[in-house]
Amino acid sequence: MMQAIEFQATVKNGLIELPPQYAQLTGQVRVIVLVEPTMQTRGNVIDQLLAQPVRIPNVRPLSRAEIYAR
Repeated sequence: MMQAIEFQATVKNGLIELPPQYAQLTGQVRVIVLVEPTMQTRGNVIDQLLAQPVRIPNVRPLSRAEIYAR
């Protein structure tokens, strides 16, 4: 039988740090993440990408001429 533990944390680089009192946890766990609605979670994907573009090494955006070249 699973035990429910609740705490608030900040996600940093995709990681959630456990509070010290839970650092001894080992084995299988089930994680449920509840996110407060913020600017990052509202809107659609296009809005999110415009606000925080995905950076890909060695890729440059097309110029206007390249976009409309036939």
